[in-house]
Amino acid sequence: SNYQRIVLTQEKGDIRLYLDGNLQFSSQDEYRYHESLVWPALARSASPKQVLILGGGDGRALREVLRDTDVENVTLVDLDPAITELFSSAPALTELNNGAFSDPRVEVVNTDAFTWARDAHRRFDVFLVDVPDPTIYLIGCLFSVEFYRNLGALLADGGIMAVQSTAPYISTRSFRMIGKTLQEAGFEIEPYHAYVPSFGDWGFTLASHTAIGEVSDLPDFMRYYSLSEDKRMREFPEDMKADVAIVNRLENQALVQLFQLEWRAVNVD
Repeated sequence: SNYQRIVLTQEKGDIRLYLDGNLQFSSQDEYRYHESLVWPALARSASPKQVLILGGGDGRALREVLRDTDVENVTLVDLDPAITELFSSAPALTELNNGAFSDPRVEVVNTDAFTWARDAHRRFDVFLVDVPDPTIYLIGCLFSVEFYRNLGALLADGGIMAVQSTAPYISTRSFRMIGKTLQEAGFEIEPYHAYVPSFGDWGFTLASHTAIGEVSDLPDFMRYYSLSEDKRMREFPEDMKADVAIVNRLENQALVQLFQLEWRAVNVD
């Protein structure tokens, strides 16, 4: 497309999406990732009527959100129209997201998420930030104090968001920097992680302007996420804990630099 190289593969029933060479999902286990991204935030919202998804152009997070009958409107902001068009029209792909883009509750906006959040004036009950890892500065902006403050202005009273936060074992300090950056932007946070076989152990961060409560009830259609799993997700072994001294800002792009160093060390080994 005009923004990235899109590759889809299929082998023995497993469909995989790669963007610029980086795996985005495997159809065999993506439900683990998307249940873990969506439901810890959605289930903690007292009234998830208005939902915002940033990224997620494959419609998988959208699929999970639309399972909640309390949701009245979902705005999905994804930069690349080629992705949202592909996953809203190709039969093999719409089957994977349950035809989520055809739901009348959904509004798709193809534009830059940073600019959109800066200029928007609507308020949302739940945010899901499903943007790619901070491999380049353009994406690093979407993990910055400035971006999170813009999002904070759009969060309704009592609102909550979940942020895709990289791999906490491989990029431990990057994972912790995302949480620290959210705190600098004025949020209370709760880091958590889930094991997704095609990715490994993957990290997320809950964020809210108020204390983050517990989940008391869940629908019964989940394949992976559960009340007991929610508790386990928030426990971290010692090798996934680290302190970071700085936060990610537009002028320093500290997260991109740190992320590249951590992943380069893994590739060298």
